[in-house]
Amino acid sequence: MMLLLAVSVGVLFATGTYMMMRRSLVKLVIGLALVGHAANLLIYTGARPLRGRPPLVETGESVPPAPFSDPLPAALVLTAIVIGFGIVSYTVVLVKRAYQDVGSDDLHDYTKTDCA
Repeated sequence: MMLLLAVSVGVLFATGTYMMMRRSLVKLVIGLALVGHAANLLIYTGARPLRGRPPLVETGESVPPAPFSDPLPAALVLTAIVIGFGIVSYTVVLVKRAYQDVGSDDLHDYTKTDCA
């Protein structure tokens, strides 16, 4: 299971990095989203989640019975998903506005200057 998650993180990072190096702004946004998902999966995988072992404290106990899953990485990932969604949404709006101004989503067109 951990090997599958590790391979998934690697593939997501590699694909996201490749997409961010393309000349299209749309591919840049897709790469940004993929790298964000890869980082979230890496944080969640690093916590070594246990299946079927929630951190519930029984009545009269002060700590949950070991072994249990740590709830902090799941909370951090949930927060990162919301922040990542906001960043990608804002980036999509910026790309749309830039496309309306320039008329292309090719990054090479954004470096041309009119000196005439």
